[in-house]
Formats: sequence, structure tokens, C-alpha cells
Amino acid sequence: MKILVVEDDELLRSAIISVLTGEGYSVEDTGHGDEGLFLAEQAIYDLLVLDIMLPGMSGLEIVKQLRLKTIHVPVLFLTAKDSIEDRVTGLNIGADDYLVKPFAVAELLARVKALLRRQGGGVEELLTYKNISLNPKLQEAYYESEAIGLTAKEYELLEYLALNRERILTREQIFDRLWGYESDSSYGIVDVYVHHIRKKMSVTGCDHFIRTVRGVGYMLKDNSQK
Repeated sequence: MKILVVEDDELLRSAIISVLTGEGYSVEDTGHGDEGLFLAEQAIYDLLVLDIMLPGMSGLEIVKQLRLKTIHVPVLFLTAKDSIEDRVTGLNIGADDYLVKPFAVAELLARVKALLRRQGGGVEELLTYKNISLNPKLQEAYYESEAIGLTAKEYELLEYLALNRERILTREQIFDRLWGYESDSSYGIVDVYVHHIRKKMSVTGCDHFIRTVRGVGYMLKDNSQK
């Protein structure tokens, strides 16, 4: 699971990152509101942890902009404001939860895990599309009852497509989600991995589910649908 942390207090941000990475989450971060919006707009995160008072754009404005663009990633607000009015404002604009500073590490983790479970991010749940099923816990994929023998990275790519089924994902989105901004690879590696996945899916006759959107990227969609 990939989490974006937007917090301008460097010590607190470092502590949050340490806690989340220690739990096995992939974390990216920034201390500026404008950059936070730019990163969140890439739609590659499973959860946003946002401070409200940020340099540049506030956390509230970030969420407003994301919801206007129909990006419905779960949001956990972190803030020193603890009035009922402040909490209601944050929740009304589209946030999913609200944690007041200072907070205990155990409570932060509990709320993060609860939000990820709520959006279907629990590792125990099967992910299905048509006759394709994926087991996140085992990182295994099946077409009907037949296993599709994928490597770990191939599974991650197919899972990302399944989580965003019938929605176009650009090569840039896929690359940033699976390899990250600091990778030495190029966007072309996405095409290579899609080719490998299709080849393995062709054994069970389900390779047609990965549709190429020429010049843009890929999507998981039954080709029989127009």
C-alpha cells in the first residue's frame, strides 16, 4: 500500500514516515501544500495523511481540489485544531478521518489501517474482476480456477489495474506507483511488464482483458464491452 504524507513539521513528518515504513507501507512525502496537491493528483496513492495548515495550499484546499477532480482517495487530516467546528469542516469537504496533534503512534496506525480496510485495502480480501481473481495476501492471480504465474512486480501491476478497473491509467501513473519517481528505469518498462503479463495470461485465454489505450496507457476492461 502506498501512502502520501503532507506535513510541514519536518520532525513530525520524519516520525510518521518512520512509523509507516516500519509497518511495511510505501511512503512518499512533502512539506508543501502545492506539491502535495500535484503528487495527490497523480492518483497513485491508497491514502493521504494531510496536515491542514501548510505553506502554499492548505490541506482543506487540497482535498477540495481532489474531490472536484473525482479523486476519492481516503484522507486522514492531522491538525492542532480540535474544535468541533474545525472537525466538521474537514469531514464535510471530503476528509475521511481527523486526528488531533499531539497523537499517540498506536492511534495513528489504527486509523491508517482502518481507512485502508474501509477502501478494500485489507490483505485478506480477494480482488475480482469478471473471471479474474487476485489474492493480495499470497500475491497470486487466477483466471477462473487456473493460476496465472506472475512475478511479484507483474502481480503488483495487474493488481493496480484491477483496483482501477475500467479506468485508464497512464504509463506515468503506473510507473510512479510501481517503480517510483527516483527509479533509474524509464516509462518503457511499463510496456515490457504489460507484455509479460499478457503473454502469461494468454495461456488461460484472458489476455484480452488488458486493453491498450494508444498513446496514453492501459486499462483492465473486457474487450467485449464497447
